[in-house]
Amino acid sequence: MAKTALVLGGGFGGLESAIQLRRHGFAVTLVSERPFLFVYPTSIWMVTGEARLEDVSLDLGAVARRHGFSLRVGKVDAISAAARSAVVAGETLRADHLVVALGGGKLAPKGGEHVHTICGAPEATARLGAALQALLAKGAGRIAMGFGGNPKDPSAVRGGPAFELMFNVDTLLRRRGLRDRFELTFFAPMASPGARMGEKAVAAIRSMFGKLGIATRFGKKITAFDAAGVLFEDGGRLDADLVMFIAAGDGHPVVKASDLPRNEAGFVTVDGGCAVPGFPGAWAVGDAAALEGPEWRAKQGHVAEVMARVAAENAAAFEEGRPERKGYAEHLNILCLMDMGNGAAWVHRDAHRQRMIPLPVVGHWMKKGWGTYYRLSKLRRVPRLPGM
Repeated sequence: MAKTALVLGGGFGGLESAIQLRRHGFAVTLVSERPFLFVYPTSIWMVTGEARLEDVSLDLGAVARRHGFSLRVGKVDAISAAARSAVVAGETLRADHLVVALGGGKLAPKGGEHVHTICGAPEATARLGAALQALLAKGAGRIAMGFGGNPKDPSAVRGGPAFELMFNVDTLLRRRGLRDRFELTFFAPMASPGARMGEKAVAAIRSMFGKLGIATRFGKKITAFDAAGVLFEDGGRLDADLVMFIAAGDGHPVVKASDLPRNEAGFVTVDGGCAVPGFPGAWAVGDAAALEGPEWRAKQGHVAEVMARVAAENAAAFEEGRPERKGYAEHLNILCLMDMGNGAAWVHRDAHRQRMIPLPVVGHWMKKGWGTYYRLSKLRRVPRLPGM
């Protein structure tokens, strides 16, 4: 009888875990709170009206049928690493191997109800899109976008989508002939937001902000939001008619309430092979895990997939009695095709180099093409390309 695996979370890391564990012969059940995977890197275009929800979603049921694993749609209420089990919609599910890929929670800023966000629930992205279109219909206004950090775990930052969305909104306004009627401001508590991408990327982003007339407010802690804008620790404020803010990541509430070992920020502690120390058969990947590595490390979708493949390979090795173990650290890098609405920039950083290559016009279509490729490759309709 095949060994069983229970994968919690239907995002990038969870789906890749289910696919790879099935490939290694496990009988796999994937638990997802939604019947689809929300492709976050391409969801920025829901806000600007270039994409619909169905354009940035992947039907998990179709993927499950294609790869031969089971899908359970439901909310995870509790986890036991010791028992390798989870409570889903009141039912306890158990397996020989448990993979935690639930993603993370978000730090809750004071006055968060006054802001919109991306990198959250699909419904939040849709609400932001509606709010933006309503403001554009007025013909003038002030738009502020930014992101925050988590001092307890600096890797839990989502800055890239905020940069991309700001550039895309600027492009949209120019196409509609409205740019001179809107004030755009980008804000962040760091002195050099985007520094993880490397010095070249930071310099290029600052230069682009200047050329486009996008104001910046950097280096001041954000203390709260209100109905009229952003408040900072020095008593200053940023007035805006529409605020988009991506809060830093935090440990998932269900993970925090479990027996899983965690770091200070609430992310699951794992070894270099994604195994949870002290709990044989328990693994954690992606945003749910405490990512170790260089100071510039960041949680990204491709890193979650690398961790998923490592965990699946190591689970198979464990069951086959093989001593060798794979590790994710050697594959850590930052990789981003930063979209700007009318082009993009390819950003890459690893332990050896930092690169940023402008891709006018074609870069925008390359990113859109990646979104199509991602969905089709998971459905096995096109071959999977190495590194993608």
